[in-house]
Amino acid sequence: MTQAQTANPTAAILIIGNEILSGRTQDANVQFIAQRLAALGIKLEEVRVVPDVPERIIRAVNELRASYKLLFTTGGIGPTHDDITSECIAAAFGVPWELNEETDREMKQVMGERYNAARQRMAMMPRGAAPIRNEASIAPGFSIANVYVMAGVPRIMQAMMKALEPVLPRGTPIQMRAVHGFGVVEGGIAAGLAAIQARYPELDLGSYPFKKDGVWGVALVAKGTDLPAIEAAIREATDLIAAQGAQPIQGEPAA
Repeated sequence: MTQAQTANPTAAILIIGNEILSGRTQDANVQFIAQRLAALGIKLEEVRVVPDVPERIIRAVNELRASYKLLFTTGGIGPTHDDITSECIAAAFGVPWELNEETDREMKQVMGERYNAARQRMAMMPRGAAPIRNEASIAPGFSIANVYVMAGVPRIMQAMMKALEPVLPRGTPIQMRAVHGFGVVEGGIAAGLAAIQARYPELDLGSYPFKKDGVWGVALVAKGTDLPAIEAAIREATDLIAAQGAQPIQGEPAA
């Protein structure tokens, strides 16, 4: 591992909610957060999903905030009975869960008569937390120490993430390059790919099968902080694909 990589802050994402585990809702937040973190030079190293069970949330928060420089959570900060993330974060830090007066005033001013007891739950935060503002909804997320708590609804989470970015630590941006080979199978390139990885140990080099228009292929992806090394590895990966009699196609990994 290079010095630049060790200097990059590390992060984890904790997804909170029964709806994700049941399959009813498909998570749409990890890709957005991961891409924004990579641009900031923050290395995402773990993603975990937990149900709406207090002890599971508290345990996961304490484990992840201790293991990584930054922890981002999504889900469970709405007005209903099953939105328990905020009080669980307070319990994880051992601090009171209480009304944030600034948030309470702002929400009351905007919502007027619609501001009932259920909505006031969204103004409750752990003591010492700082609100994370967003342009999509008046109800904020919040941060406490190295934990950043955001909504699960994608458009609201994205607004919170964008508001949060200016205060996050920075590292060397993490970049990615890819080459695709239609008609290539992993078994035919495994040895050659392992040799390329050995020559560029500072990079993450991955192989990802895909199927398009009935044809199988492989995407070879190089990721890291050293752009010249990334581009050199992809050139070698391109030659590897070509040696299989396939036409290499340069491009970013498919979404």
